[in-house]
Amino acid sequence: MNSTPWQDETALIHGGIERSQYGETAEALYLTSGFVYESAEQAEARFKGEDSGYIYSRYGNPTVSLFEHRIAELEGTETCFATASGMAAVFSALACQLNAGDHIVASRVLFGSCLQVVTSILPRFGIEYTLVDGADLEAWQQAVKPNTKLFFCESPANPTLTLVDIVGVANIANSAGATFVVDNAFASPAVQNAKTLGADIVVYSATKHIDGQGRCLGGAICCTNDFFKEKLQPFVRHSGPAMSPFNAWVLAKSLETMSLRVDRMSASAASLAAALQQMPFVERVAYPGCPSHPQSELAQRQMKSGGSLLTFKVKGGKSETFAMMNKLNLIKISNNLGDSKSLITHPATTTHRTLAGEEREICGITENLLRLSVGLEASIDLITDIEQAGS
Repeated sequence: MNSTPWQDETALIHGGIERSQYGETAEALYLTSGFVYESAEQAEARFKGEDSGYIYSRYGNPTVSLFEHRIAELEGTETCFATASGMAAVFSALACQLNAGDHIVASRVLFGSCLQVVTSILPRFGIEYTLVDGADLEAWQQAVKPNTKLFFCESPANPTLTLVDIVGVANIANSAGATFVVDNAFASPAVQNAKTLGADIVVYSATKHIDGQGRCLGGAICCTNDFFKEKLQPFVRHSGPAMSPFNAWVLAKSLETMSLRVDRMSASAASLAAALQQMPFVERVAYPGCPSHPQSELAQRQMKSGGSLLTFKVKGGKSETFAMMNKLNLIKISNNLGDSKSLITHPATTTHRTLAGEEREICGITENLLRLSVGLEASIDLITDIEQAGS
């Protein structure tokens, strides 16, 4: 492992490489489930933790370690654990540190599955929760209880792109003695460094911008060595959410181009947001990089750009919105995001359909709201496609 203080773009290409005896240029893929030992004594030492070698790919694997090293270096955390999916990362990061009787404070606007973990799955094990308006620092403060152990948010939030003042919430969590977990997947590590802003633990769906090409699932939990050894490692070793070596290899190679891809996608998203504001069939546009975004000042403080996602509302209701989506030619309908291909989603009927209608309205997830993940196509082609779909 190289500890040279490289810039991020360099570290994402060279960080963590341990070449085999063959001196390969590309990173090696160790597609193995297990490992052999030179002696019974060495096997015993490995299981005791006295020998640093690998035991089983559910615990660790050289290719997975390469990916983990690059993510930790990029995020600025002491370590990282890679998981099989983004939701495996979210659930493991939360569940590993909670016990029956503990209390979570979470922002109300979350990805549908994240919301299910907080409001349905964890309560089965006696864990309480309070949902708050993520943009309201006073609400975070008021939600704190004597048994509050964890704060959780996404920023920008899925799908409304509401921002959370990460520095402000981190200060409240710290005063309450709570751990602050931030899901940074919507922004991506190329746009926002949640750890620098005050997050204790940062989680990612590597399926999104990190892969960025719609090929494989993956997740990452960035944390301190102490948190990993005391909380996370005992949980993941026995619950088994480990990333496959093949997916780790794909994702490690994807990191080499992540900054280039996200920069281009973000620039295109800014162009589309400006163009959408002038289209007669569009009621409202939300993009953190736009001066019209109600939290644009906060976005400038904690994000390097507006990111690759935007939302807009079509004038009318569900039927008008579906009609516009169905007329798109270049932009594809999908629930994924962060892809090199531009993808559009109707959250109310897909990613957030399990929310009650009233709850969706409170969160701002209306029947005419669309989430657009901007890809690598020429922005003029994307603008033309949306214009013709709305005509």
